[in-house]
Amino acid sequence: MTTNQIHPPRAYRDSDFMNSPEARPVRILAEYLEPQERFEEFNIKDTILVFGSARLLPRDEAEKRLEAARAGGGDLARAKADLRMSRYYEDARELTFRLTEWSKNLQDSDRRFVICSGGGPGIMEAANRGASEAKGENIGLGISLPKEQGVNPYVTRKLAFEFHYFFTRKFWFLYLAKAMVIMPGGFGTLDEFFEGLTLIQTRKIKKTLPIILYGSEFWDKVLNLEALVEFGTISRADLDLFTVADTVDDAFDIITTQLEAGAVDNPGIGL
Repeated sequence: MTTNQIHPPRAYRDSDFMNSPEARPVRILAEYLEPQERFEEFNIKDTILVFGSARLLPRDEAEKRLEAARAGGGDLARAKADLRMSRYYEDARELTFRLTEWSKNLQDSDRRFVICSGGGPGIMEAANRGASEAKGENIGLGISLPKEQGVNPYVTRKLAFEFHYFFTRKFWFLYLAKAMVIMPGGFGTLDEFFEGLTLIQTRKIKKTLPIILYGSEFWDKVLNLEALVEFGTISRADLDLFTVADTVDDAFDIITTQLEAGAVDNPGIGL
């Protein structure tokens, strides 16, 4: 009788298996269950999403780059554009600061309307930064990308996530969301904006979900949704699924008014 017993690894501890195509369903399920457990632990009932470009700079950094470009013969046009666009970083920061203070003053023992971003730099950083400066917990739903390493330093550590799958990340964006703010951004921001619109238009999302498209100077050049009405591919009523705002005051008033009317007393989640 031999005493040399074999101890094969458990399947869930077998890294070769867990990283294989065959284990993909397990990895997908993990990206659903692990965030769910953390949100329940922290009593996160709902969120306010802030989307926007990862490339926008805070004003002080943009000013430094402009000075450097003028002194060293750098790309002056780019530096001027960066400074002009930095207003959206600062507006996102101020808006989330004010929304966090508002949410903390609600008469509720659970955490309500927690600021949530994609966890990266730029507008995402500004959103988390404003909430952090208001001493509020905030969420960063990061994604593994070649050019991005980890979440920004303003995300609450225990509410920082890194997803592999875009679709599981999108699920957690929208499942908890009670409002969306769409700051100027690129392909990813457009994707998130139209995802929200499509789900509301098709009634896959039935809850109150005000959507703010922030910055008409930018969006009027980037989007021509009136053309979709003209060509008959959407109805004019579909343009009422979002509201354009150009100031922090307007965005704050629109969001808080709609949430106080329909969502403050209804902490239920779900699409």
